[in-house]
Parts: sequence; C-alpha cells; structure tokens
Amino acid sequence: MSIRKSLIALSLVATALSAVAAGPDVSKGDAAIVQSVQLKDGTTMHHYKDGKMSMEDSMGKIVYMKDGVSMETSDGKTISMSGNEVARLFMQKKLENRK
Repeated sequence: MSIRKSLIALSLVATALSAVAAGPDVSKGDAAIVQSVQLKDGTTMHHYKDGKMSMEDSMGKIVYMKDGVSMETSDGKTISMSGNEVARLFMQKKLENRK
C-alpha cells in the first residue's frame, strides 16, 4: 500500500510542477511585445506587458544583456535593462516564422 501512496504523491507533485513551470503562453499572445525601441548602436529593445525586456541586434539575432545595464536610445534617452527575456523572444520569433 505504501507504493500506491508514493505513486499518487508523485503524480500530484508532477502535476503541480508542470503548472508552475508553464509561464506565459506565447501562442496565445500573452508574451506580446508592447513597445520596441531602437538603440543608438543599432540594436532593438523590446518591452513586454510585465515590464521585462529583451534585445536583438540589427541583423535580428537575439542578444543577451545583463540586468541593470544602461543603454542609450537613438533619440538620446537612457534606458536601464530590466530582466532578460531571451527565451521569450526566441519562442515568439519561432512562432512568427512558422506562419
């Protein structure tokens, strides 16, 4: 009977972990970009609804940027990096390329 209880507990834990790890559903547009800002060096910074950001270079390649780094926009304003959503931008670009 203890094996049966262990299997039930394991299935409950697996279900709970999968629900937590799901994150925003990119296919439904939950990870949609709210604003894209052109930076002075030619890269583009994307802002999401939750305040996090991601970057891509002038060729469209996704770029890693440390949290808190200050960058200058093409019009001279300064923006501080908040979050680094590399995976979110990757999945969004992957879904866009499917269409």
